[in-house]
Amino acid sequence: MPTTDRKAPLGADRDHQVDFDTKVAAKQRIEPRDWMPEGYRKTLVRQISQHAHSEIIGMQPEGDWIASAPSLRRKAILLAKVQDEAGHGLYLYAAAETLGVDRAELTHRLIEGRQKYSSIFNYPTLNYADVGVIGWLVDGAAICNQVPLCRTSFGPYARAMVRICKEESFHQRQGYELLMRMMEGTEAQRAMVQDAVDRWWWPSLMMFGPPDTDSPNTQQSLEWGIKIDTNDALRQKFVDMTVPQAERLGVGLPDPALVWNDERGCHDFGEPDWDEFKQVISGNGPKNAERIERRRAAHEKGAWVREAAIAHADKHRSAREVTV
Repeated sequence: MPTTDRKAPLGADRDHQVDFDTKVAAKQRIEPRDWMPEGYRKTLVRQISQHAHSEIIGMQPEGDWIASAPSLRRKAILLAKVQDEAGHGLYLYAAAETLGVDRAELTHRLIEGRQKYSSIFNYPTLNYADVGVIGWLVDGAAICNQVPLCRTSFGPYARAMVRICKEESFHQRQGYELLMRMMEGTEAQRAMVQDAVDRWWWPSLMMFGPPDTDSPNTQQSLEWGIKIDTNDALRQKFVDMTVPQAERLGVGLPDPALVWNDERGCHDFGEPDWDEFKQVISGNGPKNAERIERRRAAHEKGAWVREAAIAHADKHRSAREVTV
């Protein structure tokens, strides 16, 4: 049975703890009205809000290319994808709110630098091939990371992930299809794709988080059933999934250590630059300041819409009260 908080609960809380542990061990869902350890709740708030922030911030690097997409079809595809990401963020903020936090407060934590989002979105999109590589590699990594979350122990999070993963899988296929078309094009187009792969490969591996030996929250999250797999296990799965796709695409992956290991039955691969990873998540990546500033500006420009919506709701609430 999993261990939870550091101090053993007393009295009625001990009974609640036993019930919670039993549900988690039986892989049953914990729902918002169920008793849960405070550490469990805080971990979920941190993880779900970071996931939601990532979806919203992630609209920026691809959204910049909507106007520059080379055809009406490509514009429509990219626009639909960016809209999907906005929806994912809303699903996740709603899941976080069931834990007793306010969506507006989570946004303030983000723009004030008190909460993080995925490190991958702090890298620039330099050309249109980046749009395809983000779909293939970044969304591919997201799928590896997020499909297990459909079985996470917290009900609202698990249910939100079912739809999100279906749409992310479609995004990954869209990205791969775009790259296939580009690789069938000119030498310049093929060079663009290879350049984008070279730039996004290592940041994509970093998306899974630090090595298990340097991940302080992993073990507890596994015991609580919040996480299903470790960072390193998910990273390995992603590499093994991606190598044959790269071969079919006709691009090289920028890792001289990448080789199939018959004994292990999976690929050996090099170590990402974890110093770079720490710099990026600390706010010193190529696009950290710009991403947050644009999110802050959008939030401030949208204040009148939120105020109008609240006033409209209050007006109708008052009218119903008078009628009753």
